[in-house]
Amino acid sequence: MEVGLIDWQAPWLAPWRGVGEAAARSIAAEQSQVVALNHAASVLPGFPMRFVAQCELPEATAYEQHIFDTACVPTREGLHDFFNALAWLQFPLTKKRLNQLHVAQIAQTGIQPVRGPARDGLTLFDENAAVLQAPDALWDALAAKDWQSLFGTLRPRWQQAQLLLFGHALLEKLVQARKGITAHVYRAPTCCKTAAELDVWLAQDLSAEKLASKPFAHLPVLGVPHWWPANEDPQFYADTGVFRPPRS
Repeated sequence: MEVGLIDWQAPWLAPWRGVGEAAARSIAAEQSQVVALNHAASVLPGFPMRFVAQCELPEATAYEQHIFDTACVPTREGLHDFFNALAWLQFPLTKKRLNQLHVAQIAQTGIQPVRGPARDGLTLFDENAAVLQAPDALWDALAAKDWQSLFGTLRPRWQQAQLLLFGHALLEKLVQARKGITAHVYRAPTCCKTAAELDVWLAQDLSAEKLASKPFAHLPVLGVPHWWPANEDPQFYADTGVFRPPRS
């Protein structure tokens, strides 16, 4: 099973280990993914959603619309939908807000061959976002792609930062980690001390207008100090194919 490939000791999976590791063990023991995930949901007080097999999504119904109408999340076997379900389990208010915003955009424009700016931003967040709580100096260096400061002179300041990888496609890619995997980083305030507080804040802060503006900084995630052994060598960051200079 694909879930057997997950290294739960990877530092970026620390926030997901509590909700995800037991479910992964059940799936690896030949339990269906939907059953394992619904069991994980059953111990969460007031969890509003149910996971269902992908075949329960009617052919003519948009995925996001079905979730909105039924409170059921169509789920395929495999890592991509496994991590999507973990996001629902850990951040239900944020995922519900993203779903509401998607459905509002579908109501305005229908399903188009090319997503507009708002749905594009929503999808980027849902699939590939990381949420950073950090001192101003770290955020400013990241936004400026000042890698020398971010991972050199400011390296000790990472002890004051928290980076949560939210996007389920991002988490899926990191199961087979490689240097070039890059997150779209969204800034959150440091006052959110728990996952539940962060969930509340994100659900209140996210909007179609804000996400349409692409309010993200780009971060090659294996550059985060102590997340990858090779980045202890400063030459790790000299690879301009990954740690790209800012556009002039």
